[in-house]
Amino acid sequence: MEARPVLWIVVPCYNEEKVLPLTAPLFVRKLAQLADDGKISRSSRVLFVNDGSKDSTWEIIRELAANDERCLGICQSRNRGHQNAVLAGLMEAKDRCDITISIDCDGQDDIDAMDRMVDEYLDGCEVVYGVRSKRDTDTWFKRFTAESFYKLMKSMGAEVVFNHADYRLISARVLQHFADFEEVNIFLRGMVPLVGFRSGTVTYERSARLAGESHYPLRKMLALAFNGITSLSVKPINIITGFGVGFSILGLLLMIWAIVEACLGNTVAGWTSTICIICLLGGIQLISLGVIGQYIGKTYLETKRRPRYIISERTWEKPERHWLEEDDPE
Repeated sequence: MEARPVLWIVVPCYNEEKVLPLTAPLFVRKLAQLADDGKISRSSRVLFVNDGSKDSTWEIIRELAANDERCLGICQSRNRGHQNAVLAGLMEAKDRCDITISIDCDGQDDIDAMDRMVDEYLDGCEVVYGVRSKRDTDTWFKRFTAESFYKLMKSMGAEVVFNHADYRLISARVLQHFADFEEVNIFLRGMVPLVGFRSGTVTYERSARLAGESHYPLRKMLALAFNGITSLSVKPINIITGFGVGFSILGLLLMIWAIVEACLGNTVAGWTSTICIICLLGGIQLISLGVIGQYIGKTYLETKRRPRYIISERTWEKPERHWLEEDDPE
């Protein structure tokens, strides 16, 4: 009889004390149901990744781990962001399981889609993307900006799956190769497809949060989008180069025109046109310098080779004690 795969569900958590007690039992029950259906091993686990939460999230995770061996937890030394938290969980799991499924803690992603993800894996897929079938629960503005983001990413040359966030199944085999990607600036939605291997998609409907508030306001969403573009594509620099060439040609033509007009004695006062041209070119130059600066800054951070995450505690390990806390031998 072929061995059943060991599944680790990776759940990033940041200030989720309100929703975690509601969703944690759902993840555990899903493991039990998949095991009862004969799809996964009973040694499968749920790994909660505390991303430097300021509330009682880590205490809740430790309590879950103490009461149920299927629940595990790791704690980052400080908040590093959602993408780094997911990465930390995946790298922690890759040597301990056969497949992973990353899912947010808020209960918005349809947990029953995991059944079809595992089925796709059993049929030969190494990566299975969870894709939203529709965005009826989003506001018009959020739906417009989100769909525009995916279209923009594609136009910039980044290989992303439309309407896919970070709900996905990845095999341990793929994660072993993914570990070779050592970028400090990470955007998992665009990096995972670069590894290759056979992939599939599973559609699902997303619901509202079970509790608490979203930790991804518009500011963070825009920052994520810009980070994804600059991390995966150099097309913005190519666009800037195109603008530079175009305006250089335009400037050359205007210079020839100005010389001809001066020779013909047709020069007139052109304060308005001059100011407009200066403002336009000045704005383009500042934007161009900003985009180029972002790439230079990312290159600077990459050369430092700083760790992308630091795990300070694991629920299956005793925390290290400081030497001052040790018992006095006297």
